Amino acid sequence: MNSEPYAGSFIAETGVEVPSVSAEQMRELDRIAIEETGPSLLQMMENAGRNLALLAMELMGPHWQSAKVLTLAGSGGNGGGGVCAARHLSNHGVAVDLCLAAPESLSDAVLEQRKIFGFSKGKEVTPGELSSVKPDLIIDALIGYGLEASPRDAAEELIQWANRTQIPVLSLDVPSGINATSGNAPGEFIRPRWTMTLALPKSGLRAQNTGQVFLADIGIPLAAIHRLAPNYISPFGKRSWIGLKIMHSAKPAI
Repeated sequence: MNSEPYAGSFIAETGVEVPSVSAEQMRELDRIAIEETGPSLLQMMENAGRNLALLAMELMGPHWQSAKVLTLAGSGGNGGGGVCAARHLSNHGVAVDLCLAAPESLSDAVLEQRKIFGFSKGKEVTPGELSSVKPDLIIDALIGYGLEASPRDAAEELIQWANRTQIPVLSLDVPSGINATSGNAPGEFIRPRWTMTLALPKSGLRAQNTGQVFLADIGIPLAAIHRLAPNYISPFGKRSWIGLKIMHSAKPAI
């Protein structure tokens, strides 16, 4: 695949250097997994959501069980990961509210996640009910690497609301409103304290727009990743998510 603008590689807390990918490259990796090697979209979504929930519980500290979490979720794959995380948090006893930006236009995968969430103790709220929600943590799963233009309608309003609250935000994959490839923001964007990116870090993740960065394993086989990055070495060791640091000495993009 052709290279795109490159912001630098990353180094994992395990000491392994990890290359970044553009949105186009990540889209191709997802295609390879879904159409050729597996895992399926729902399997990757489940892995993403579980890792996000586990990280959220760790970030909330020793009193995580008494904390309240609000998940803001979009209608695409990123939103599905957020809905899945909300269910896992609820299963662990966390009080969870879920707010869908566009419940009338959910993809099939998100509809499936919403159905499963409906059997948990979590509560679904509308954007109009957020004034009565007082979370300790906000999970941002509104827009992933597929951002093509500035957020609009409910997504834009939810981003503005979350930023006004000054409540700590954990973003999934890419902070909503940030271009995954360039790091630019065409309009409103979430200002997270932490970001958990998936499979491979995105080239647009910068210290000034992501907060602390973590990388999660979502189960894509090495054979699929090696199609894009032949020299890739898994950085995870025995863990399913790890911390990342941006390296400013850039090397060629994948």
